[in-house]
Amino acid sequence: MRFHRRRFVQVCATVAIALIWQPCLTARAQSAQRAATPPMDWNSWNHFADKVTDADVRAAADAMVASGMRDAGYIYVNIDDSWEGQRDAQGNIHSNSRFPDMNVLGDYVHSKGLKFGIYSSPGPKTCGGYEGSYDHEQQDANTYAKWGVDFVKYDLCSYMEIMKLHDPHQDPQKALAMMQEAYGKMHQALVNTHRSIVYSLCQYGVDSVWEWGRKVGGSVAHNR
Repeated sequence: MRFHRRRFVQVCATVAIALIWQPCLTARAQSAQRAATPPMDWNSWNHFADKVTDADVRAAADAMVASGMRDAGYIYVNIDDSWEGQRDAQGNIHSNSRFPDMNVLGDYVHSKGLKFGIYSSPGPKTCGGYEGSYDHEQQDANTYAKWGVDFVKYDLCSYMEIMKLHDPHQDPQKALAMMQEAYGKMHQALVNTHRSIVYSLCQYGVDSVWEWGRKVGGSVAHNR
């Protein structure tokens, strides 16, 4: 099943969620420090949607430098949905033909003095129907770290079906607990890589994420 973003409010801004708080666990405190102020970024979805390519991302990085946006604080170049290819026999995710080498692309973004971001979902599929991170959280986190990723946007998408978000017979508290567990699982996977990665929760403002996002390691939240 494909999940379409247009069903949700299209808000382009990245919204900070309680970025400064009392540290409960070392890992969570580290996440807070990774985004002490709201990250300012370019995101591929707003213009390219599911047609973005390696060349588009490189051009965006070049433009951010040439236009002065990087020097103004816009330092993240984030690839949204549709970069994903298939998993190999060991379950490792690979990029599709529009992104021939993510490691090289990450190096290019870094060479411009910028940071490299990527996208996934806690569900089996992303909103565009590509491979999500369900049951592959640590594998994917390790891959992102290998590629030099600095920012992960984690979009609820098909996990809504697993947690039965819109099922009138579902206990809302059970659904919330499942969502928090899913976001917390990827947070821990990212921490385990020992790479500094900003973790962005994208779940459309469901269940007052600003009240619990920090508890699952969120650095920022997307309302889109």
